[in-house]
Amino acid sequence: MSKVRTITVNALARVEGEGGLKVRVRAGKVQEVRLDIYEPPRFFEAFLKGRALGEAPDLTARICGICPVAYQMSSVHAMEAACGADPGPRVRALRRLLYCGEWIESHVLHAAMLHAPDFLGYESALHMAKDHPEAVTLSLRLKKAGNEIVTAVGGREIHPVNVRVGGFWRAPSAAELAPLVPKLETARGEAVALLKWASGFTFPDLDLHHELVSLRHSSEYPLNEGRIVSSEGLDIAASEWEQHFEEEHVQRSNALHARRKGGGIIQTGPLARYTLNFDRLPAAIQAAAQEAGLGRECRNPFKSILVRCVETLWAIDEALAILRTYEPPGPSFVEVVPREAVGAAATEAPRGLLFHRYRIGGDGLIKEARIVPPTAQNLRAMEADLRGFVQNHLDLAEDRLTLLCEQVVRNHDPCISCATHFLKLKIDRD
Repeated sequence: MSKVRTITVNALARVEGEGGLKVRVRAGKVQEVRLDIYEPPRFFEAFLKGRALGEAPDLTARICGICPVAYQMSSVHAMEAACGADPGPRVRALRRLLYCGEWIESHVLHAAMLHAPDFLGYESALHMAKDHPEAVTLSLRLKKAGNEIVTAVGGREIHPVNVRVGGFWRAPSAAELAPLVPKLETARGEAVALLKWASGFTFPDLDLHHELVSLRHSSEYPLNEGRIVSSEGLDIAASEWEQHFEEEHVQRSNALHARRKGGGIIQTGPLARYTLNFDRLPAAIQAAAQEAGLGRECRNPFKSILVRCVETLWAIDEALAILRTYEPPGPSFVEVVPREAVGAAATEAPRGLLFHRYRIGGDGLIKEARIVPPTAQNLRAMEADLRGFVQNHLDLAEDRLTLLCEQVVRNHDPCISCATHFLKLKIDRD
C-alpha cells in the first residue's frame, strides 16, 4: 500500500491574504503545484468607473495599506499621460521623495519583521526579539524614518492624502522637511547595519531563470519613471504593456495571473530591478551590495532580503539628496484639463512593477480602469519556484519542507492587501 503524506499549514503568518497551496507528489515527482487565491475579488477597477479622474489617487491608495504611494504614483502618472500634463521637475522630485519613504518602510517591514525570522528559525519578529533585540529595535527605528517621510510629504503615514493629479495639494516648505535630514543620516548607518546582519544568514541554493521585468530609467535607479525592460531583451514604453503582456483567469484563483504573450513566466520585484539596473546604482551602493555577497545579478529568491536591504540603503541616499537640494514647487500642482483619452503608466512598487491604465472621457470621468499589481505578475513565478524547490528537497522532513515552502512564498513578499491574508499548504504525496 502506498504511503500518503500530507502537510498542511492552516495559517501562514507574515503573509496577509487568503489562499492555499497544494503540492501533489507521485513516484518521487512533483505533479502539481497550486497557489490558490480564494480571497473575494475587491472590484476596485469596477467602482472606479464613473468617478472623477482626480479621485483615482485616493481611491487606488486604499488597495494597499503598505504600498499606497505606489498606487497613487501609478495613477497620477497615468492620468497626466492621458491629459498631456507635466507637473515639472520640482513636483517630480517631491514625488520621488515620497516614494523613497514608502520603499524604506515597506522594505524594512518585510526584510526585518516578516522575512528575517525564517532565516533564524523564529515564529515571528516578536519571538526573534528575545534573542535579537538590537536588530528588531534598529529596524523599527529605520521603518519609522520611512514613515516620517510619508507623513511629511503625504500628510499621514498610511493612505496619504496630499497627492493629487497634477502634483500635490500642498507642498511642504524646506523648513518643514529639514528635520528629516539628521534622522535619515542616522537611518543610513542603521540600514548598513541591517544589511550586514542579513548578509550573515544562510541562504538555500535556488537559482531561477524566469524572465525578469522592471522599469529602467536613462540615468537613475528606477522608481516612478522609465521604460519597461526585461532580461529577454524587451524594451517598451509603459503604454505598450498590454501589447506584450496578458492576464489569465485561473479557475482556482480569484487573482489574475499575468504572463508574457507567447512567452513564459515573468518575475518582477527587487531581484528584477536589481539585476536589470545594477549599473544605475551609485558606486557606494554597489560596493555595499558586493560586500554583502551580492553580484551584479541576483536570481536566488532567498537572497531577495539582501536586495531589499540594498534598496533601502539606496532610498535613504536618494531621499537625502532630494532633501538637501529641495525647493518647494510653486505652485504645488498644475491644472489638469480633462480630455477624452487613454493614459497608462508603470512605477516600481517595493514589490515590483505596478501598471495602471485608464480611459477617461471629455467630462473627466473614468470610463475604464485596469490595474495590474506585482503579485499578479509574480504568481506563476511563485508556483514555479515552489515546484523546483520541493522537487529538489523531497528528502526533507515534513515540518522542515513546510517551513521552507512558506519561505519560498515570502521571498516574493506577495502584496499584503492585494493578494493573500494567509496560506494553507497541503502536500499530498505517496
